[in-house]
Amino acid sequence: MTRATAALLAAAFALAGCGGSASKPSTPPDTEAVKDALVARLQSKSLSYRWIVCVDAGRSFRGQPIVRCNVNFGEPHIVVYCSVLKDSRLETNHELPAIPCGRGSG
Repeated sequence: MTRATAALLAAAFALAGCGGSASKPSTPPDTEAVKDALVARLQSKSLSYRWIVCVDAGRSFRGQPIVRCNVNFGEPHIVVYCSVLKDSRLETNHELPAIPCGRGSG
């Protein structure tokens, strides 16, 4: 393999790692901060729930890591929220459907 070929392959691999909206984030999300913001939003809307579980979705949206939260509203009625924190403001796929949530996102 020539140096030129090796350089082209290295450049191609580097570009392949550059992120689109569903790329893997470079830093892990603060799942607790997202959960706290989601709890505050649900409480502000007087919505009652039984539990919330949030995990790193392993993706990003506009450079922000996505957190996937399952919210149990009871009987069983579980709603998925895929969320990002942008300047300490919560954005979810319910208000911004462009946030990729993956299968079973509801």
